[in-house]
Amino acid sequence: MESADLRVFQMVAREGSITRAAARLGYVQSNVTARIQQLETELGTTLFLRHNRGMTLSASGKTLLGYADKIVGLLDEATRALAATNEPSGPLAIGSTQTAAAVRLPPLLAAYHRQYEQVHLSLTTGHTQLLIEKVLQYELDCAFIGMKSDHPQLDSITVFNEELVIVSAPSVTGIEEAVTKPILVYGLGCSYRDVLERWIAASGYKRPVVMELGTLEAIIGTVSAGLGISLLPRAVVDRHAAEGTLRAHPIDAEYRYMKTDLITRKDTFISSALRAFIDLLPAVTVDDQEKAMI
Repeated sequence: MESADLRVFQMVAREGSITRAAARLGYVQSNVTARIQQLETELGTTLFLRHNRGMTLSASGKTLLGYADKIVGLLDEATRALAATNEPSGPLAIGSTQTAAAVRLPPLLAAYHRQYEQVHLSLTTGHTQLLIEKVLQYELDCAFIGMKSDHPQLDSITVFNEELVIVSAPSVTGIEEAVTKPILVYGLGCSYRDVLERWIAASGYKRPVVMELGTLEAIIGTVSAGLGISLLPRAVVDRHAAEGTLRAHPIDAEYRYMKTDLITRKDTFISSALRAFIDLLPAVTVDDQEKAMI
């Protein structure tokens, strides 16, 4: 079993299609097909279930993907470790929730780039559970997630403590009116959605209609138009509230604050680029709860 075959297998598993995987890898389609067939023959098992919508992993394929992620991840990590220098350089793949990426990360990334121009930064956004999976699969060096992680394979440090508020259109003057409207949220796996749904249930309000939207901009725009409400960090909302396009409503103290943590794999090689990024965090992080108590 060659590592190159495992990389092809990973891509087909991620894309669910030979055609899309070949395009991503820069291979001809027949080459990808042959490698998958060779891998299945070598292992004596079916790795994919073929259907008219593409390919999905079989039970054996799911098992192999877990090992492939570890093997390829360790190989890539070994390459980084051997090429490492004391001066931060090379790629640094960062993940973040959309809200942290929109409000918290721009000054951090700008400050980092000014100091370490030889590091090639990339930023991937998504909901918390997706980011955790990408770190575990070695696809990201680190990620900012909207919760405290207790995963046994991850290290986690708190970097922000956000104050959360219910947001509505300006015409909605009270929380009793707000909770009668649909809630506008990201998909399952979003920490803000989880907090909002738990608060609604604990407060005894009728379960609302849920509408899933893909981006922070879509949620803010749709809330402003009066379609529904959402739960967002105050740092995201303040400018819109000052402009009169959104109204912020306080939430119960038990649900008011959410920590944003930076996660890394416990067994990952900490490159000089990643170490410099982590070391920069104390200089730019802000604790909203502490500020509110001053």
